[in-house]
Amino acid sequence: MKVRDIAEGPCDEHCPVRRAERLVGYKWTTLIVRDLLSGKKRYSELLRSISGISPRVLAERLRELEVEGLLTRTVFPTVPPTTEYELTPLGRKIEPVILAMAEFGMALAGSKGSPRKK
Repeated sequence: MKVRDIAEGPCDEHCPVRRAERLVGYKWTTLIVRDLLSGKKRYSELLRSISGISPRVLAERLRELEVEGLLTRTVFPTVPPTTEYELTPLGRKIEPVILAMAEFGMALAGSKGSPRKK
């Protein structure tokens, strides 16, 4: 598929970019997926890793990603219960998008890894 193919026609509910944006366009979603690209994570690990996210929002986003089939949730019968999250094969398909975002973020910074100069 080429950019021209997706840029022609209306951006309605059948538009593939709109379908993807509906899910990954929420704040925090791409950061959650970024963390899960390296493998299974517990809820507490995600909460510590993603600076600024509230526990309520993290739980909400994880539920949404599970409903959409992008991750699986495994609950272990421990006290307190331990919950692990892992990307599904469909969820892993977003990896090139996250990598492109990382490259773009580095380009915005002016050079790889250095802070943006004002």
